[in-house]
Amino acid sequence: MKDKQFRSEFTKKTILHCTRTEILASVWYAMIIAAVYLIGYNIVWQPSPLYYFLKALSLYATILIPVVWFVMVLIIIYIYWSRTVGFIEDIAAASTALAQPNDEDIRLPVELREIEDRMNQIKKTALKNEHDAREAEQRKNDLVVNLAHDIRTPLSSVIGYLSLLDEAPDLPAEQRAKYTAITLEKAYRLEQLVNEFFEITRFNLSSIVLNKGKINLPLMLRQMADEFYPTMAPQNKRAAVHAPDNLVLWGDADKLARVFNNILKNGIAYSYDGSTINITASAQGKDVIIKFTNSGDPIPQQKLETIFERFFRLDAARSSKTGGAGLGLAIAKEIVTAHGGTITAQSEESKTTFTVVLPTGDLEPDKTNRNLREKVSRP
Repeated sequence: MKDKQFRSEFTKKTILHCTRTEILASVWYAMIIAAVYLIGYNIVWQPSPLYYFLKALSLYATILIPVVWFVMVLIIIYIYWSRTVGFIEDIAAASTALAQPNDEDIRLPVELREIEDRMNQIKKTALKNEHDAREAEQRKNDLVVNLAHDIRTPLSSVIGYLSLLDEAPDLPAEQRAKYTAITLEKAYRLEQLVNEFFEITRFNLSSIVLNKGKINLPLMLRQMADEFYPTMAPQNKRAAVHAPDNLVLWGDADKLARVFNNILKNGIAYSYDGSTINITASAQGKDVIIKFTNSGDPIPQQKLETIFERFFRLDAARSSKTGGAGLGLAIAKEIVTAHGGTITAQSEESKTTFTVVLPTGDLEPDKTNRNLREKVSRP
């Protein structure tokens, strides 16, 4: 729509300039004709070649004057048409610079300043996207290498302990139980790493399709907090939900549950032991604001700017407890964006807050009480 508007404005400007030039040229032409007549009829001419020439022209003045004016108009139109063609050639030549991997600005004539600004913006955006794509690809490659390396450790342990159990069938029951428990623990870790590989593949191949419905948001958040209780209990952590009971949201329950799960999982991983993760939800106008606040080490500002990028991992050391595929928050952002909302992160001192803003959708007020009794679909 903006492109059509720009083309219309550019066409109008070109036609306006051409028309203005034609009007000015016609005025000057009329003034010259008037001056010629005024001078011609106020001079006493003597017989001469010039006199006979002008007298012959005056006989055909009614034809010559409009013909000359018409030719003048055609010349002006041709000049502006040539300039327009020249502009097209300039744009075509400048378009090749869009593919150049340098950051030099594109230069066009003054009349094409708006197009120049747009092309420079497109080039900067393309260079940034290319840079971001290379970084994401590099992060993915590094992650795959790291995951492959991490898989070898539990796999070697599983093979080693299973071989020991197979080669020593007469091991004492207590020692056999100990080795079995270690093998099971390593197998679980191996399963987690394999799931991360599948997560990478799903993220690259999947497209988000929403199946929207009415959601009892407080019930969803409380159910989620209860599900994570076994994960938080060993570190004496807890999640507290603060939301009005009549808060209803329109969206895809399964996918939004995944958003909230990913944010809460991140908060659990990077919060202090014995701390509380506060989850608040409230309605503001036509939006619902959901905030996840945890107490923990602050996230550096430069990492806050890239925390929602795919394959970004806040834990550079690849901790076995906190290391993941670096897709949780990136997937959360895509789901929230698909709902027409936003997700942001703020971190200062010892608190980090993730804020999700979602539109409430088309909800009928008279059906709110019935909606609150609806069950929330869980993944």
